[in-house]
Amino acid sequence: MSLFRHLGWFFRRHKFTYALALLMLLVVALMNISVPYLIGQTLDGLLQQPEQQTGLFGYLPQLLLLGLALYLLRFGWRMVLFGASYRLGGDLRQQLFRRLSRQGLAFYSSHSTGDLMARATNDVDAVEVAAGEGILTGFDGVLTFTFILLMMFSVIDWRLTLVALLPFPLMGLAFYRISKLLHRHFHQSLERFSELNEATQQAIAGIRLVKAMGRERIESQGFDQITDAAAERTYQVARAEAMYDPVIFVCLAFTTVLSLGFGTWLIVHDQLTLGQLTSFSLYLGQLIWPMFAFGWLLNIVERGNAAIVRLDSVLNAPDSVVDEGERALTQTRLQISDLRFCYPDDPSTTAPALTIDRLDLPPGKVLGIAGPTGAGKTTLVRLLQRQFDCAGAITLGEHAIDQYPLAQLRSAFALVPQDPFLFSASVRDNIALARPDASDEAVRQAARLAAVEADILRFPEGFETQVGERGVTLSGGQRQRIAIARALLSEAPLLILDDALSAVDMETEQQILSHLRRHNRQQSRIIISHRLSSLMDADEIVVLRAGALCERGRHHELIAQDGWFSRMWTYQQMEAALDEQA
Repeated sequence: MSLFRHLGWFFRRHKFTYALALLMLLVVALMNISVPYLIGQTLDGLLQQPEQQTGLFGYLPQLLLLGLALYLLRFGWRMVLFGASYRLGGDLRQQLFRRLSRQGLAFYSSHSTGDLMARATNDVDAVEVAAGEGILTGFDGVLTFTFILLMMFSVIDWRLTLVALLPFPLMGLAFYRISKLLHRHFHQSLERFSELNEATQQAIAGIRLVKAMGRERIESQGFDQITDAAAERTYQVARAEAMYDPVIFVCLAFTTVLSLGFGTWLIVHDQLTLGQLTSFSLYLGQLIWPMFAFGWLLNIVERGNAAIVRLDSVLNAPDSVVDEGERALTQTRLQISDLRFCYPDDPSTTAPALTIDRLDLPPGKVLGIAGPTGAGKTTLVRLLQRQFDCAGAITLGEHAIDQYPLAQLRSAFALVPQDPFLFSASVRDNIALARPDASDEAVRQAARLAAVEADILRFPEGFETQVGERGVTLSGGQRQRIAIARALLSEAPLLILDDALSAVDMETEQQILSHLRRHNRQQSRIIISHRLSSLMDADEIVVLRAGALCERGRHHELIAQDGWFSRMWTYQQMEAALDEQA
């Protein structure tokens, strides 16, 4: 089966664990088939010599010991086998997380958060069940079925066994058709579950916006439609699963009728004893488990097959950014030359998203970047961190950035985006994210430089205050300043502020910029801002428009020109004057 071929690496790694579990299953199967034989022997002994009941009491201790041994062995193989399958679930989730952490933005633009969460939960669970219960039911069912048939053929009567097996080919055909139907429905069920997961994630994340716009009823109706579609797919899966039991019972009913009829004929003609027919009937009863095992095996294996296909599409997806660099980063001079970048798989635009002929940022210098919305400023930041590749147009130190390992390259940048992400942890843990071992004084110093220490100390629990999911308990300005403190504590050689001061007032902005000028003079800084006053002290300012570098120079040089920067500076100064008069 394709599922077990996919999981061959895991079975080889835990071959001794599975071998022990299967050995215990083998012993259990052998013990199980001995019970009907002992009962048949006891019954024949009583019928032939009713006055001697010593044989009955001789078999009872054996049956009691068998029952105790069966209990212990069943407990043992469950612990061993299911323990291994739980480890598989953990391994798959670890592989999935490592794979996702290596992917770039191009991957996430085509995969939603809800869908990836569904693969990490529901799909992994399906594979985990197949590796545990699937192995159990398959091996135990085959063993039990084989041993029972051997006993029925060799010990009871081969003719009676052949007659009893007549309905089984029809059952096999029915199982095949049901398994194909189940595979299709379960795959569709997983897809609908991903959509439901994504809708739930968006509904919870955007609940404040929904309430603010009064869209509760509209959003509920849309969510109801997605829920109904997922429920319908789940119902189709349950409907397909429900077909197994009737097929099994009808098949075993025909088998029982044929066995009793032909067995009675054999007894009448003195070719079979009543004890043998009783043993045969008990063996037929034991065949119920293998039949259910085969049906359940097909069920969970088809579920696992559908799930492993979805998991493999993520696990085997090629890296959107290849990490093959081996150089050691020793210098941090940043240079860009002949950059022409277009977003991959974006048919909506024919012009490059960003074009830069030359740009240089020596260590310890400040580069300011300005421009209208959509000019390519954030695209440049993404290229600097190799979230997209740009074919060697960017060098850091002596080599192109693709020659450095991604982890080393990105650790050289401390990025503060316009909408910073805070984890659901304490303020201290969020600031010390890059340096968990930082001292309390170092954390407080970083908060002081980011002009947020006073705000933090006003919280009831100070630096141990929990910020809530995505920093929901903080204002936008507080989130930005905590993110700046986090970047400063990392002590990365290059600091990027991507419009990271947009949510603070001008006085706080100037206070933070003043602290940055005095802190770590060897650190290079890239400041992207719509508020041009943030760029006054930059060693060089570049203006991007429509993805192209159209102006460059110092602050006073750009103001003297009749360009976008000069006009925007005049407008912002007039706006600030009007605000002061108001």
